Amino acid sequence: MSVSLPFVSRVMEVEKDWIDYNGHMNMAYYNVLFDRGSDEVLDLLGMGAAYAQERKLTIYTAEIHVCYVRELHLNDRVTVSFQVLDSDDKRLRSYQEIRHADGWLAATAETLSLHVDMAGPKVAAFPPDVASNLESMRTAHAALPFPERAGRSIGIRRKTG
Repeated sequence: MSVSLPFVSRVMEVEKDWIDYNGHMNMAYYNVLFDRGSDEVLDLLGMGAAYAQERKLTIYTAEIHVCYVRELHLNDRVTVSFQVLDSDDKRLRSYQEIRHADGWLAATAETLSLHVDMAGPKVAAFPPDVASNLESMRTAHAALPFPERAGRSIGIRRKTG
């Protein structure tokens, strides 16, 4: 498996139906872009749609933290990066960025995903082939700096004094 640092998706375009009454892309569709970028990575790792269909194993999102940085508009062209931050035998923590074709940051997402046996459904260990692919990507991505926007929490900052 060839691993890019970080993985970067194909170019995608903001669709007409994604634009809300404020004239920009609705917040829900940032998640669609993150999901489509993740699908490309899951295919690379051997955990794509065929994996779910044939092996009855899949990935569920347990938690996601999205930061909206800059508005996207109709026909904007973007890519989605994907960086493995951590993993164990059943979980995957990742960080993604949506970047406009001009290079500016539109949004970030940090996600905790669970590997699931759909027969339960129940959380289950990655099979050896997938675990090996994931470990290869995690090791390669460990050479990247830890993203500044990862590990954030939600809160209201109050001015003192």
